[in-house]
Amino acid sequence: MTEEIKENIPQVAGDSYDIKRREALERIDNAKFGWFHIRACLVSGVGFFTDAYDIFAINLVAVMLGYVYFGKSSLPPDVDMSVKIATPVGTLVGQFAFGILADVLGRKKMYGVELLIIVFATFASCLTANSFVWSPVSNSFVSNANVVSTQGLLVFWRVILGIGIGGDYPLSAVITSEFATTARRGAMMSAVFAMQGIGILVAAIVSTIVVASFHSTISPTDFSHIDYAWRIVTGLGAVPGVVALYFRLTIPETPRFTMDIERNIHQATQDIDTVLTNGNYKAREQEVIVKVDAPVASFSDFFTHFGKWENGKVLFGTAFAWFALDVAFYGIGLNNNIILKQIGFLGDGTDPYETLFKASVGNIIIALLGTVPGYWVTVFTIDLWGRRPIQIMGFACLTALFIVLGFGYYPILHTSVELFIFIFTLSQFFFNFGPNTTTFVVPGEIFPTRYRSTGHGISAASGKLGAIISQVGFFKLKDIGGATGSNAFIDHLFKIFAVFMLLGLIVTYFCIPETKNQSLESLSNENQDGFVKRRSTDA
Repeated sequence: MTEEIKENIPQVAGDSYDIKRREALERIDNAKFGWFHIRACLVSGVGFFTDAYDIFAINLVAVMLGYVYFGKSSLPPDVDMSVKIATPVGTLVGQFAFGILADVLGRKKMYGVELLIIVFATFASCLTANSFVWSPVSNSFVSNANVVSTQGLLVFWRVILGIGIGGDYPLSAVITSEFATTARRGAMMSAVFAMQGIGILVAAIVSTIVVASFHSTISPTDFSHIDYAWRIVTGLGAVPGVVALYFRLTIPETPRFTMDIERNIHQATQDIDTVLTNGNYKAREQEVIVKVDAPVASFSDFFTHFGKWENGKVLFGTAFAWFALDVAFYGIGLNNNIILKQIGFLGDGTDPYETLFKASVGNIIIALLGTVPGYWVTVFTIDLWGRRPIQIMGFACLTALFIVLGFGYYPILHTSVELFIFIFTLSQFFFNFGPNTTTFVVPGEIFPTRYRSTGHGISAASGKLGAIISQVGFFKLKDIGGATGSNAFIDHLFKIFAVFMLLGLIVTYFCIPETKNQSLESLSNENQDGFVKRRSTDA
């Protein structure tokens, strides 16, 4: 039971609490990098590993579903779009909702809830099946997809999965940034996000192993064992989430939330002592409550703060840059196999084993040569070079690469498929050594504590809006100029992606400041003199 304690506090100057807050923040910002920081990165990173595995495994699972339920190497366009768009829709909701809830209820109270949702929805996804009805003719239950289909249930559970994944974005970003030292904050946040690349790679590796294990049972006339394969690939995505769940539920509340939102300076300093001294966290035996006055989040305060152009432009910048990025990142990332098929890498689709195995291997190649290295180059350079230069450079390189792929699509393919794969893989590198990482990092640093999670959630949700628009646009536009499934418009889609990358570059240049080597409090653009004050009842 939480008990309010009135400490025997000397009656000193009215700003003593403000001084104590500053001293506590300096201890966090200048702390020696230790086990607790590593643990925080690992606990948050496992969640992003799981998120990426679940999001991008559908790229491979969709091919399997095409064989199992439609007898060909792809799903019907509307079904394919629905399955792939379901998770981004849920993610948008989760990012916005959990972003607000983490600022209202606390980071600790919400952390782990989103992982529970992810684990449950992942297991449910791999167990989906058509509904069964009683048939008097056969005197037994028979499958009836007209009532509830596997694809319909899969869409439902992937929306729920997306809500959990969405919650992971603001929570992991803000918790990592609020515990991080100033000098290593960018690297810590980038390392958490870099686990997304590992998740994408492992999803492809798992798919390759599972497909190879069914080699002898998959043939052009027998697709039944592919039904086992997609369920195994999907279900294994829940395993790392289960492992990380305990650690998420026991992570401490961030001292910045305790100080600035709960307005409890003494408890925050006690928590800092525990974490930095032991390198771990122990549950509070007795909570110390000595309240102070500090700015309080409200609708009016939110609009007052972001109504100032110097603050509002930053929120617009982080939101639009993420939106522009995800139009291309998800437009390509969830449809790698369509592009690999279009360039002839997957064969003609008549041999299901060849198609599934090559699709999995193709995604491994893309992840190893472009995706994973891009993330980790960012980890090692972001605190040296800065967030803003990396984001501008990434958008600039992507603009150039998509112009080349758009206008040179057919000449490049006619010259060399390997050259096309190289340029395409290079784009994956600059996604991640570029805006895909920095759009995650900056919103977790740039806003005041009382709106940090909300601001990150708004920015991330804007990104998923871009992903949703991209998926709908991709499937509605890709066959223009040819027959259904011809993908005749792919070259023009690269040109569209180039336009969005250019817009992201422009907005970054004019709206997003550098955050390297600055404390979270200085980045909030609020005067820290007298930020908290002793309550009159304590005097």
